[in-house]
Amino acid sequence: MPATLPRAADEAVRGLLRARDTALLSLTGSGDQPPLTTPRDPAREAARRELSKRMYHEHDPGLLQRALNAVLDWIDRLLAAAASATPGGALGLVVVVLAVIAVLAALWWRLGTPARQPVSAAALFDDRPRSAAEHRAAAEAHAAQGHWNQALQERMRAVVRALEERALLDIRPGRTADEAAAEAGRALPAHTDRLRAAAREFDDVTYGGRRATQASYDRVTGLDRDLERSKPILAASTHSAAHNTRQGAAE
Repeated sequence: MPATLPRAADEAVRGLLRARDTALLSLTGSGDQPPLTTPRDPAREAARRELSKRMYHEHDPGLLQRALNAVLDWIDRLLAAAASATPGGALGLVVVVLAVIAVLAALWWRLGTPARQPVSAAALFDDRPRSAAEHRAAAEAHAAQGHWNQALQERMRAVVRALEERALLDIRPGRTADEAAAEAGRALPAHTDRLRAAAREFDDVTYGGRRATQASYDRVTGLDRDLERSKPILAASTHSAAHNTRQGAAE
């Protein structure tokens, strides 16, 4: 207890005694003899005036504390009512709450983030055209700061832009990450699975509310570097090889 509380209580008692004496004197008109009976209303009014003085309310709780106390009291009454209505009392209420939390956790684990969408809903590029080198530089800058979401997005854009610069993809502003992966997989079949996985990670981060990690960024970065060294399988070469094979078989 604060040291000021006993002093305030003592002052309150003294104030009440003074209020009582004042009320008695006002009734008798003299300080020599008290009246035989003390009317209740004048004594109550004198006590109310005395207790309304500021010195008795210096340590009263503030408005915020009173509001918090009211909320806590309401929660306490609510829990008490719920416990009395639940079989087993307070223990039964705890069991019910834990069961509800377990069900919600299981649903969250099973269904994943509710906002997750399986496919991208917008274009891969949403700003001014930039080169693959510019997207790579932006990705590395984000990665240096630990901003893995932005780093992965920029690296995936660098992958697609590099394929456009090599004429393996036609330049199409409205293309999505899934469409780019499917089209690039036809020219680079050895990387089809990794392209699709990178597109899914881009979609999860951009539209599904998931958070990228350094590992996911490194996977897209490794794909970007491998694609730079890969040789595409052109449609003309494939057709020519198939024709030569058929011709050799005929001879």
